[in-house]
Amino acid sequence: MTGLHRRLSKALAVGALALTSAAGCGYHFASSGDALPPASETIYVKRFENHTRSTGLNDELDRYIKDEIAMHKRLKVVDDPANADLELTGDIKYTNAVPSNFNSAIEPTLYNNSLAISVALQDVHSKKMIWSARNVGNSQHTPVVAQTVVTTTPTFLQQNLRGGDVAQMTDIETAHSMTFASRDTMMQKVAQNLYAEMAEGF
Repeated sequence: MTGLHRRLSKALAVGALALTSAAGCGYHFASSGDALPPASETIYVKRFENHTRSTGLNDELDRYIKDEIAMHKRLKVVDDPANADLELTGDIKYTNAVPSNFNSAIEPTLYNNSLAISVALQDVHSKKMIWSARNVGNSQHTPVVAQTVVTTTPTFLQQNLRGGDVAQMTDIETAHSMTFASRDTMMQKVAQNLYAEMAEGF
């Protein structure tokens, strides 16, 4: 056996041991949905209550949550609670944008955007509460001037922009584009965190 083969075999053995140890510790991938009732196949996502001043935020978040649940294929999202085994309800507790960096003129160049929700999952048939969480959220740094835009971040790369495009944009255009992308990423992350916690019962 060559030295390369020995190193590969050792790496595979270590990886297998790590996976075995993880399984023994009760670790599961979120997509498996191990904490969800085995007999449950469908879920109804009730429109979240919006306790913020950001109009329509709950409608936007609703789409991300439904898409995230559907992507894992463990549960089918239905539009009528009468056809559901589970019902997900929640509240958008707050959303905030706080300046976190300034230029020499004390003008904000970077904001920290945050979103937090509370959620609950109920068995429709037994009316039993299966899982709840008070603070599922995410925060994103949002540049609002070209000088603070980092073109290698996931938030930037998910847009149809290139580094040279930003240099041609006004501060208003930059702020609008980056704020939209940051909000999009933040809601995706909140939906991902929600599903992971719900599916694993964290």
